[in-house]
Amino acid sequence: MADATADAGAAPTGRKKGKLGLVIGLAGALALGGGGFYAAQSGMIFGSANHDAHGDKEVREAAPLGDIAFVPLPAMVVSLAPGASASHLSFEAQLEVPDSYGHDVEKLVPRVVDVLNSYLRAIDPAMLERPAALTQLRAQMLRRVQIVVGEGRVNDLLIMEFVLS
Repeated sequence: MADATADAGAAPTGRKKGKLGLVIGLAGALALGGGGFYAAQSGMIFGSANHDAHGDKEVREAAPLGDIAFVPLPAMVVSLAPGASASHLSFEAQLEVPDSYGHDVEKLVPRVVDVLNSYLRAIDPAMLERPAALTQLRAQMLRRVQIVVGEGRVNDLLIMEFVLS
């Protein structure tokens, strides 16, 4: 019986040590987290922060956009092959071009539309239904546009509308 009372008395001290360790661990985690946050915000790690004249607010310098222009392509409706779940593809895009080539690319829009229309008409309709299809199609269409208008004249193809109906 003496052993039972000794064990019962020992249990509460074990719990107190466990709670004390938990409290110390939690306080340490909060202190380290706060110190890490301060170091990141003040610029001690991950580079220095730019501040205004009073040192109050962080000032971020915007990167220059450069001289770019956007050339809109007319909306296209392409009929898909028979047996597809959708019968038409509605497509609209814009071309991002260096500003100095904007006028030249505008002159070639009919050729660009012809190339894109032919390419979209030849695509397997099952491919259009895959989740990654838009990324692959965009890369293929951009490459074809760059061939038509000349290398270095088109930076990107921006898809504004891509609807299967």
